[in-house]
Amino acid sequence: MPTPDFVLALRRKIGHDPLWLPGVGGVVFDGEGRVLLGQRADTGAWTIITGMVEPGEEPAVALRREIEEETGVVVEVEDLLATGVVGPVTFPNGDVCTFLNLDFRCRWVSGTARVNDDESLDVRWFPVDDLPELNARHLALVQGAGTFDGVTRFVS
Repeated sequence: MPTPDFVLALRRKIGHDPLWLPGVGGVVFDGEGRVLLGQRADTGAWTIITGMVEPGEEPAVALRREIEEETGVVVEVEDLLATGVVGPVTFPNGDVCTFLNLDFRCRWVSGTARVNDDESLDVRWFPVDDLPELNARHLALVQGAGTFDGVTRFVS
């Protein structure tokens, strides 16, 4: 994933020290109830579509932007599914980050799912009962989004 310019500017000032960053993730469903997943170029793992919120950007706007940039799909952000913290993560270059994630349920509006940037190897729609291997957090988000009851989940 290319590092946003604002993070590069911060890194010039703080080096590899821990950095707290806002992140967003989207569990996107199409009209057939399939979920949109991307296969990451850096790890090869299948994931929900995620990204970072730019300074001053609203999280739902950031998520719509990230999903369209990465997959070519336009979505409506419907519900806040969960909040949680991921990390600290130490990257190969030594940078340390912890992410405050806001994860949303989204609905496909338009666009054809495709690899739309260099962050993904593959982008596809999957039936919820036939998913590729996902990490435990993303699997729980997909399963929770499918039966979402309107109550946002907070990790405690």
